[in-house]
Amino acid sequence: MYETSTILFAFALTLGAGLSTGIGGAIAVAKKRPGPAFMAIALGLSAGVMLYVSFVEILPKAMESIGGWAVAGFFAGIALILVVDRLVPEDVNPHEPLQIQKDARSRFLKTGVFTAVAIAIHNFPEGLATFIAGLEEPEIAVGVALAIAIHNIPEGIAVAIPLREALGSRWKAWAAATLSGLAEPLGAFVGFALLMPVMGPVALGFVFSSVAGVMVFISLDKLLPTAEVTGRHHAAIYGLIAGMAIMAVSLLLGA
Repeated sequence: MYETSTILFAFALTLGAGLSTGIGGAIAVAKKRPGPAFMAIALGLSAGVMLYVSFVEILPKAMESIGGWAVAGFFAGIALILVVDRLVPEDVNPHEPLQIQKDARSRFLKTGVFTAVAIAIHNFPEGLATFIAGLEEPEIAVGVALAIAIHNIPEGIAVAIPLREALGSRWKAWAAATLSGLAEPLGAFVGFALLMPVMGPVALGFVFSSVAGVMVFISLDKLLPTAEVTGRHHAAIYGLIAGMAIMAVSLLLGA
């Protein structure tokens, strides 16, 4: 159904997006960390890309395939990521604003490990979203992968900071942050294996609408609130608008 080159392209995008947690890990273990304005802009940019592509490109394509059922798929995607989010305790949820306090080494270790597991759970559906976009819509897949990669950077930071304190090793903290991102290509592989036998216009319509729901939830419930926590409201909004503009131009150029 798909050419080998198309599958490899989609998988490479997913792998790259997932391993961007390693960038966050590198930032966390380096002496110099990004300022609040940079983080606000980056998170806002990611949200802008996700929101625009979800409402303007992905959801309309799903409606072309399955009509009004795409609305059900959209909210099913939101319900899926909502359940996943609720299963992860707030104090170790990588999408909750990260606040580091002085604590015993054992608590830092526990926090780092649980955060890595939480990220793996969250990244599973994100990996499938990136992979499906790469298979079906290569012209928008790069933008989707970039948005998810940007939003994975703070997750890498969330893993690496407590593990650096617990293990006393920058290398081990960075490695753990990088490896936590492998859940995305794993999610792509497992999801593709399960969906391949039933892949068709109807199944793709539901998958695309669900992916749009997942991305909208992540943007509104995770990325923008975390950007706001930095205290740089306008920077977050400017990033949001810039992300939308970048995605709009890329779609127009690819049309």
